[in-house]
Amino acid sequence: MSSKDQPRAAAIEIGINEMTLGLLGAAVLLYGAVLWCAHGPNAEKTDFSLTYVGARIVHQGLGSRLYDLDLQKQVRDSLFQHPNPLFFEHPPFEALMLSPLAALPFRTAYMLWGFVNATVWLLLIFLMRPHFPAPLEDLGYVALWLLFAPLGVALFQGQSSLILLALYAAAFVLLRQNSDFAAGAALGLGLFKFQFVLPFVLILVLRKQWRFLGGFCIAAVVLGILSLLTTGWHGIVTYVRFLLAIGTTPQNLSYGSAVDMPTIDGFVYAMIGGRIGHLGLSISVLALSVALLLFIARNWNAPRGSSADNLTFAAAVASSLLSGSHMFTHDFSPLLLAMFIALATLPPRSQRGLRAATLFTLVVLWLPPVYFVLVAFHDMYLMCPVLLLFALSAVLIKKYGRQDLSRESHHPQLTRA
Repeated sequence: MSSKDQPRAAAIEIGINEMTLGLLGAAVLLYGAVLWCAHGPNAEKTDFSLTYVGARIVHQGLGSRLYDLDLQKQVRDSLFQHPNPLFFEHPPFEALMLSPLAALPFRTAYMLWGFVNATVWLLLIFLMRPHFPAPLEDLGYVALWLLFAPLGVALFQGQSSLILLALYAAAFVLLRQNSDFAAGAALGLGLFKFQFVLPFVLILVLRKQWRFLGGFCIAAVVLGILSLLTTGWHGIVTYVRFLLAIGTTPQNLSYGSAVDMPTIDGFVYAMIGGRIGHLGLSISVLALSVALLLFIARNWNAPRGSSADNLTFAAAVASSLLSGSHMFTHDFSPLLLAMFIALATLPPRSQRGLRAATLFTLVVLWLPPVYFVLVAFHDMYLMCPVLLLFALSAVLIKKYGRQDLSRESHHPQLTRA
């Protein structure tokens, strides 16, 4: 080995050691946190208790009454001393898939589901490293995964947001490999959070990505059949009515107050919702959401796999969250993909305003205290402008912020895998 190659080999060896060390530390932290939370006093108040209620109803063969709120209250009160006041509102197929956990005691089911989520988190850290070149240091890279508060909240709450992050990550990688059908099918499996998946799919439809749409539709049909088998037609109709009740009562704390949601819907409701009524609110939110998604679709025109293409993907993820509904802290989870993309493609120092805007959004979104303070004061809707600024900054970086993006447009092979 030449003297020139020795530092490079040493750097590779250090990088491997750093990643191994970081993953081991993360594993101890995450699995330890699951064990601690499973034996803690607040496990019954987590969102997983709602999922457990839904899974329990299906496990007992009462799927047709899954969205009977009186039945949910009855089952909830029979299981928990201090129950979570919210209701199970996810699609029927999720309750069916998790129904085997309902055969176990609640805390055992919570612990097992936590181990699944922690494992997904660790696998994502490892598998996505080749696609996220920044930061260069492996320990810093692992630290940023652990610092992102929504993932920790998802793990504690027993939410499925980490699974959705994994499906978005799969779609990202598959799209870069021109496997559009498989990417659509992967994202289609994320319909348990359909309010965030459908806006992203709409962007791809506006771009006439029909193979992606085909894969998505196949997954959607399969999940639709599972839902129908779970609840029957009557249960599906009841679920639709339940969703409409949630959408028409944004102030109802039992469904989740709109001011606690960092979406366009939550922001408009907090600003002018009391003055324009429900119809005016719905029209305003729909118009703003469609305009944003159209803007992203029109600007997604870069070669597949280039930095410009990645940046528009990042903007699309942020816009899909903004255009969704019923969003809480853990629902930020897919945004981490977009943040790593933006971190790797910061505009040069000559673009001071754009660089400052991008760094501002990244710092705010990566700081854990921001989320906890806004949740405590019921001001989470204030994150909507930050998300919007992030999405617009990603598009502007693609258009104006980096000189090397134009070179990649002619030479996509320059993009790091």
